[in-house]
Amino acid sequence: MSETGTGAASQTGPQTGGVREVKSAGRTVELLEVLAARGDRPARLRELAEELGVPRSSMYALLQTLIDRGWVRTDATGSLYGIGIRALLTGTSYLDSDPRVRAARPYLDEASDALGETIHLGRLDGANVVYLATRESHEYLRTFSRVGRRFPAHAGALGKALLAERPDDQLPLGGDGLEALTPNTRTDRAALAADLAATRERGYAVDREEGVLGIAGFGFALRYDAPATDAISCSVPVARLTPEHEGRIVAVMREVRGKIESGVPHTNGAPDWRA
Repeated sequence: MSETGTGAASQTGPQTGGVREVKSAGRTVELLEVLAARGDRPARLRELAEELGVPRSSMYALLQTLIDRGWVRTDATGSLYGIGIRALLTGTSYLDSDPRVRAARPYLDEASDALGETIHLGRLDGANVVYLATRESHEYLRTFSRVGRRFPAHAGALGKALLAERPDDQLPLGGDGLEALTPNTRTDRAALAADLAATRERGYAVDREEGVLGIAGFGFALRYDAPATDAISCSVPVARLTPEHEGRIVAVMREVRGKIESGVPHTNGAPDWRA
């Protein structure tokens, strides 16, 4: 009998990219993603077991393993669970090891100093954009845009700049309806397609209170990949967005985009990360 008998088979699931998925690994990742998505809302054992569709005993054992290793934390009663500090350390390592993030940081500072507005660097992740770096304005704070947060790509300047780099029939938005974050969010596919066409012609994306009421954004794809996976943006309260200020934002961000694109280092034998 093969050494990969029924015990090993029970630990595998459907094939992924020609390799059978390891169920225990997949379940661990799903659990961590669920806890991370809950933010400051801790979960109970019953909730996690039901959401992931596993027996409570199995979920409890998995939680205890991850608690021991620092990936999950629990409260003094042992009944509430949240994401652990190891997730932060791993996320920080992701940013520290990415040469493109390192290359962009000084130019984000430059844009922030020149404009006095909030500047973002984001990366497309499925139907969302993940914030990789942020320089906050001293005038206002956008707490939802902290590093590591996800934001629907169709509802903001960062995401629309990246969606516009792709054909309309290849947008990574899934088959479900588009979420409305404000009354101005484009939730109709045809309206979004028209907006992306205007973005391609203009050369940058514009978000006028589509993601957050009171905030406008201007997004610029970084074309060191094809199609682009990273973008930068400038966010500004509409209350102080004059035509003159908008023109300066576009000019500065275009210049900064060019500097970032020319400043991204060649791999020189280092891994060319694709995500």
